[in-house]
Amino acid sequence: MKHRSASGFTLIELVITVAIIAILASIAMPLNELTVQRGKEQDLRRALRELRDGIDAYKQASDEGRILKRVGESGYPKRLEDLIDGIDDQKNPKKEKIYFLRRIPRDPLDNDINKTAVDTWGKRSYSSPPDDPRDGDDVFDIYTLAAGKGINGRPYREW
Repeated sequence: MKHRSASGFTLIELVITVAIIAILASIAMPLNELTVQRGKEQDLRRALRELRDGIDAYKQASDEGRILKRVGESGYPKRLEDLIDGIDDQKNPKKEKIYFLRRIPRDPLDNDINKTAVDTWGKRSYSSPPDDPRDGDDVFDIYTLAAGKGINGRPYREW
């Protein structure tokens, strides 16, 4: 009788290999979720900064007299769309428009595709307190409507 050498893997070797792959996959999945969350949070910070810079530029133009401001008005935009639609420049003899943003960014934490970019944000008026933001006659600040906390432990609404 000739002795044949066996080729291939034994059942034990296959089970051990599958177990090792399962362990590696269970370690990689949470890291992937963390990477996705970190990316969304970076997008949220960028969008908040962009919108707040546009609101601040509008207020500065109002304070400089470039935007018509009635008595009793705060000087902040009445709606977010004013930042992209433009406002007539009162100091320009041709009354050309001043634009503050090219577009309104979407809230990256809002997954509802039926909402417009403006509707994905919560708006705080100048007359509302910081601990209880409410919509009003103008847009003093914006915040995300998403529930939950960021990686840093702070609720998203406080960013």
